[in-house]
Amino acid sequence: MSEHRVWLLIDDDNAFLQVLQRSLNRHGIESRLAQSHQEAIDVLETDNIDRCVLDLNLAGESGLQLLPELLRLSPKLEVLVLTGYGSIATAVEAMRRGAVNYLCKPVTVNQLLAGFESLDTPPNLRNEPPSVEEMEWEHIQRILNDNDGNVSATARALNMHRRTLQRKLQKHSRWR
Repeated sequence: MSEHRVWLLIDDDNAFLQVLQRSLNRHGIESRLAQSHQEAIDVLETDNIDRCVLDLNLAGESGLQLLPELLRLSPKLEVLVLTGYGSIATAVEAMRRGAVNYLCKPVTVNQLLAGFESLDTPPNLRNEPPSVEEMEWEHIQRILNDNDGNVSATARALNMHRRTLQRKLQKHSRWR
């Protein structure tokens, strides 16, 4: 049983959150759920949270944008980032922004527990190269992060129409 009693689980997939919460309960770990940036902030402002599992993609919003805000509100919070599309670039960026680890979905509860316990191990990156769509998504996310989440500035930097970028962000959130 973990010494950390309360975890915050942040993902826009409610079914995933419910399954993960039940699995953590079986391990004696209490958790709170959030499906958006604001819900996560609200939980951190009202509850004493020890650990956080943060999805990289929150309905088109970047979990990397939320990460510094979580740590500002709770500096001792241990945040593990999850993603369906792992890459070295996002792993490095997550760690640079304060994540303690980075894992690729799908994950088991035991892998999450190990991800927090074995913080000296390298990120769990997949062996096969990413698809063109995944590379495009990673590039968009990197530029979006560089522009502090500003979609208009990101579209300009990518030489893309803002509505085209918004469609790509919305489409990607449905891939999951």
